Amino acid sequence: MPDLILPFPTVTQYASPDLIAGIVYDGHDRGNDPRWAETGAPDPDTYRTWCGHMCGMACLRMALLARTGAAPTLFELLDGARKYGAYTEDADTGTIRGLIYAPFAQYVQDVHRLHADVHPTLTVPDLLDLLDSGRLVMASVHKEIRRPENPAPGKGGHLVLVTGRQGDTVHFRNPSGDTERARTAHLPVTDFAEFFASRGVSLS
Repeated sequence: MPDLILPFPTVTQYASPDLIAGIVYDGHDRGNDPRWAETGAPDPDTYRTWCGHMCGMACLRMALLARTGAAPTLFELLDGARKYGAYTEDADTGTIRGLIYAPFAQYVQDVHRLHADVHPTLTVPDLLDLLDSGRLVMASVHKEIRRPENPAPGKGGHLVLVTGRQGDTVHFRNPSGDTERARTAHLPVTDFAEFFASRGVSLS
């Protein structure tokens, strides 16, 4: 289903979209964001700790907003996902691990009544078939998909919401896009595949 038909919002994992380039490329302090409270974070330090890990929550929030026009804040979604074990945090090092797909899918189904399937192996043809069936796909890609004119430095580690396709072009929303074009994006599927780690979660 082409995403041009659907009323998809664009949600970023960072509160201020105009600061993303500075945050991801220039060392801007993540916590120094005047809009941090809009995410539902309790304080700037908590926002600083978690905003770099919120791509999955931003994808989920977009899906929920597209369904009804309403959705919890990013940090409300994060709190729910953490209760299901979709993120873990090492008490000694503070290292955050996630998004962990299986508990995330259970959380989405139990709490938000979205059908979610985990795809530990997802070929490009299978991705296209899911889109053709009307599903959304949270796809694991390299974060540098925001600058696809450059060679892909790797695959995976970041989530984007693939919303549809038109022929051989896939349309997706990137929660860490540093420009409007990178946030509401489209690429030939062959270019997308260079960044795609062949795994993800599909949503009804």
